[in-house]
Parts: sequence; C-alpha cells; structure tokens
Amino acid sequence: MDWTAAKFDWNRARAFLVTAEEGSLSAAARALGLAQPTLSRQVEAFQTELGVVLFERFGRGLELTPAGASLLEHVRKMGEGAVALSIAAQGQSDDLSGPVTISASDAYAGLWLPPILARLREQEPGLAIKIVAENSASDLMRREADIAIRNFRPKEPELVAKKISDTHAGLFASEAYVAKHGIIENAEDWKDASLIVPGNVDEYLKVLQSLGLPVTSKAVTFECTSFLAMWEMVRQGLGIGILDVRLGQNEKGIVPATQDDLPMNFPIWLVAHRDILSNARLRFVFDFLSDQLRKKV
Repeated sequence: MDWTAAKFDWNRARAFLVTAEEGSLSAAARALGLAQPTLSRQVEAFQTELGVVLFERFGRGLELTPAGASLLEHVRKMGEGAVALSIAAQGQSDDLSGPVTISASDAYAGLWLPPILARLREQEPGLAIKIVAENSASDLMRREADIAIRNFRPKEPELVAKKISDTHAGLFASEAYVAKHGIIENAEDWKDASLIVPGNVDEYLKVLQSLGLPVTSKAVTFECTSFLAMWEMVRQGLGIGILDVRLGQNEKGIVPATQDDLPMNFPIWLVAHRDILSNARLRFVFDFLSDQLRKKV
C-alpha cells in the first residue's frame, strides 16, 4: 500500500463527515463539541488538502457538491472503522473508573434513573456518567451512547439486549380534572376529553384505537415532545396522559381517567453493543442497571 497517497488529516475528514450528516456547520460543531469557527477551518482545510469543493451554501445550510457526495461514502466507511477501533480498544480495559454514556427517554432519565445512579456512584465513585435524555433511540452502533434503556428489542445483530420486564401503562388525570370532567365511562365521554400527547399524534391514537377506544384527533388538546412535560401537565390538571401505572398509582392527586383498566403492556430492554460488554467498566454498569431496574419494576 502506498501510504504517501493518503495526504489528509483524519480530524478534518471527520469534520467533513459530520457536517455532511448534520447539514450545517453549527449542528456539526455541537455534535463534535467544537467551536463553529474551529470546525469551519477544519472543513476548509480538508477541501484544500483534497483539492476539491465539497459543499455549497444552500439557504442557512450546506449542500454537498457532486464531488463531496462521491467522497462521502468513503469517509463514512472510515468513520465506521474508527468507531469499531474505539469499541475494540475499550473492550481491553479492566479499569472501572471513567466515562459511561447512558441513553434513556426523558421519563426514565428524570423519574427512574436518579436514585439508581446515586447508588451506582456510591459503589463506584470513579465513574463519570453522562445521561442522554431523549425520546428517540440513540445510535449505539455509532457510539452516541454506550448503554440504552428502550421499549423495543433492537434488530441489529451487533447489539445485545437484556429484557428487564414487561410493564403496564394506563390513562391518568389529576383529581381536579376528573372532578370537573368526570371519569371516561363510555364513547360519549370521549367527546369532552382532553388528551395530552407525548410524541406522534397519529401513532398515539392508533394505540388507543387498537384497544377499542373511540378517540379521534379532536380529543388532542396538547402535543409535546417530552414525557416529563406531559407528566407535569397531567399533574396540573390540563388533561389526560398515558403513564406507567407505577407513576399514576403512586402519585398523590393522580387518578385513573377511565373506568376500565386498559391492557397497555410494553417491554423494557437494556441494550449495548456486544463488543463493549467485554469492557469491565461498561459491563459493570450494564449489570448494575439490569439488577436495579429489575428491582424497580
């Protein structure tokens, strides 16, 4: 192999890759934890090294040139190789101290994980835990997180998943809301219901309709992208929300919003890249979370 032919800096290539995937310099800078001027200089330097123009301005964003698009897949393969190298290297370490990134929905991150993380730090104070609290699934293949708590089993063969349990959800509202609007007992009652939807309205309604509930989009009063925001809105009497029954049944001032119990069951999975679990630190955290979540649920 002629190594002298590879005349570019990997950090600059990475800057190009992330900018292409994020669509703008500002988004790419945030993803890489860099200042935007620094990232911009890296992209400019990469273009100079290769002798081609990779991006064109398009409104407030950037668009790949034909040359940039043709090179992107090559750089993407380099990025995947770099991630694979990082994962393999982590698997050789026996040190329990160091960083671990955990991905979970904002509901799990805000309501379930804090006491578990406190116990984790007491047992292993050398850990530096980062929580990625978002309701979309982090890409474990690209190391957006080391470990994830999900409500679905992953399909990627490179990921390992451990089922923690099946849990149950229901529709809940505040006592003040029920005192004003009443409990939903029949189809007629849904006409005056106020639903708070955390996420995609159509998907949410399909779930409820699959359970035989005659609910339509007219009942949706509030939409939000956060389960924690929905939970607080329910607590303050703004409407009805779908909640884990352990939250709804144990929160003062919160009551079931429907007369009948709804068979809404969903699984809890703990997921990680299979190579990462050969790393002592990540294996320790994975097993600790598994044990603690089982006790929690």
